Amino acid sequence: MGFREAYQLWATNDYFDEATRQELLSVRDNEKEIEDRFYKELEFGTGGMRGVIGAGSNRINKYTVRKAAQAFANYIKKEGLAGKGVVIAYDSRRCSREFAMETAQVMAANGIKAYLFDELRPTPELSFAVRHLNCAGGVVITASHNPKEYNGFKAYRSDGCQLPPKEADAVTLEFNAINDITTIRPMPYEEATEKGLIEIIGKEIDDAYINEIRKVQINADLCLKYGKEARIIFTPLHGTGNKPVRRILKEIGFENVYVVPQQEHPDPEFSTVEYPNPEEKSAFEIAISMAKDMDVDLIIGTDPDADRMGVVVRDDSGQYITLTGNQIGCLILEYILSQKKQKGDLPENAFVVKTIVSSDLARKIADNYGVELIDVLTGFKFIGEKIGELDDTGRKKFLFGFEESYGYLAGTHARDKDAVVSAMMLAEVYAWYKSRSMNLYQGLIEIFNKYGFVREGIDSFTLKGKEGLEKISRAMETLREQSPVNFGEFKVSSICDYKKGYCLNLSDGSTSKIDLPKSNVLFYRMVSGDWFCIRPSGTEPKIKIYYGITSDSLENAENKLSLFKNEILGDIRPLLD
Repeated sequence: MGFREAYQLWATNDYFDEATRQELLSVRDNEKEIEDRFYKELEFGTGGMRGVIGAGSNRINKYTVRKAAQAFANYIKKEGLAGKGVVIAYDSRRCSREFAMETAQVMAANGIKAYLFDELRPTPELSFAVRHLNCAGGVVITASHNPKEYNGFKAYRSDGCQLPPKEADAVTLEFNAINDITTIRPMPYEEATEKGLIEIIGKEIDDAYINEIRKVQINADLCLKYGKEARIIFTPLHGTGNKPVRRILKEIGFENVYVVPQQEHPDPEFSTVEYPNPEEKSAFEIAISMAKDMDVDLIIGTDPDADRMGVVVRDDSGQYITLTGNQIGCLILEYILSQKKQKGDLPENAFVVKTIVSSDLARKIADNYGVELIDVLTGFKFIGEKIGELDDTGRKKFLFGFEESYGYLAGTHARDKDAVVSAMMLAEVYAWYKSRSMNLYQGLIEIFNKYGFVREGIDSFTLKGKEGLEKISRAMETLREQSPVNFGEFKVSSICDYKKGYCLNLSDGSTSKIDLPKSNVLFYRMVSGDWFCIRPSGTEPKIKIYYGITSDSLENAENKLSLFKNEILGDIRPLLD
């Protein structure tokens, strides 16, 4: 079916509601807009789908959500797990509750019980609830930190982990096999509740989730002692983190946590920020102003579904600086390993996990404490998968996992990044440095002085629409087949092609196998030891470039990173124009 035929179906068929048909009729004279909405179906990819909210097969709406839910239901039934049920959560975005309800009603129509949260909840609590209720899987309606125009459908398997490639491929096959979306008929809510196929859940899961998180604490006494005097500003950026983060911090002893009032309550328009991303300093403008007025040196922020955490600290000059995801992860990692070793609680078979684009500093920290560090592909599902493979089987003990994109997990209560437990751990790290008459910035500098001044960066380029995706694809293939052997003064030592599954050593032409799933990623290591990695985003129309360098001082690291990025972009940017 061509995009024009698909448009006519959606614009005229009574299966689609009046609002959908009217939205489509409003663009009937805009050929390019119609093509963009219908030239393809919104794809079910690695763990789910994400897209701009709107009418059309290439948009996220209640009909494409129904299709994703039906595909997931078909997969669950084929696996023989229909009797175990599915947990459904949602965040504060536009249409999130509606999409969650549609998902629950589709599950009910398939004879699969849906445990639906009574109001918005963090994504990690969904991961926890799947395990706690022993369900077949879970769904959370969220687009994480994307702009307000987006929403998404993220699927989880029975261990609370986002669908890894094998399971995601199986659901994708089910999704692609649904040729007629109008055959999907959700069960009416009243009928589903009467039959016990939809059950509303809430406080009991909240309490169990918080109790499990508290077990991750290492030095509870520090928080009780220093939490009374410590002051923290917190912003949930209009999302789901407000209640659970404030609750956990209060319960462990932090009595002076001040929420940013303008960003406290759910707001699908995210009206105080350009977009709700705790990676960006701009998202903290109001919080920083509040911190200056109140003389507070720590700000914590969580994204709309509370799986990512950003941190702002005050440096020795009094300036407020945004820590990178790598810096936050390494602060928590150093604390966990040093304190467990000091207390004699560091298991001999302990391991930590990071993604291939996360900081080399983590490896230096792990090596220092004799702890195994495992690299996985980008995406927290691969960290969750390692926990299941090694910790659940009793072979090794998981302590901590993180990715540079502001996702962290301590403990095994969930199988996804968790900003709630991360906020608790970061507050405990804060208390630990306070006990040593230091702040978090000084703690970071201490780590740099101990292991080396490591600095990372990232550039991302958004190329929207069909043409943008084609440019991204061409750029990756050009690099793959005609890769430079040096970028300015930086000479390439090795190139790892995760799509082809091997690394090439340029000095002698030898190759080595990559023991990870195939992925469209290129990783360049320089003779200097510095590196960069390039990959298309799996959830957005973007291509991302990650950088990592090491130097002998903070100032030199910043200067070297700037030079390195310029040299890399000098060769890559023209491929995207």
